[in-house]
Amino acid sequence: MPAVILVLACCLAGLQLAAQHLRLQDAAAGAARSVARGESLATAAQLATRLVPGARLSSETRGPVVCVTASVPGSILGGVITVTASSCAPAGGT
Repeated sequence: MPAVILVLACCLAGLQLAAQHLRLQDAAAGAARSVARGESLATAAQLATRLVPGARLSSETRGPVVCVTASVPGSILGGVITVTASSCAPAGGT
């Protein structure tokens, strides 16, 4: 019985991390679009933290696109695992 409980706990933790990754991916995509339209990274970060509290953003320009990487400590194991997502958008908002 303890093995079943351990497997179930691991499965539930994995689902929780997957859900957090999806929210973080949405936050990164929205931030990339905002930065590509000319908004500051700080403004985009404020919007991203509404979706994922504690998210940290970084951006870089790669030719004609702006890429944003978002990361946040995982919500399990005391934040030992870091969840990361990135997204790119055409510069100029086109």
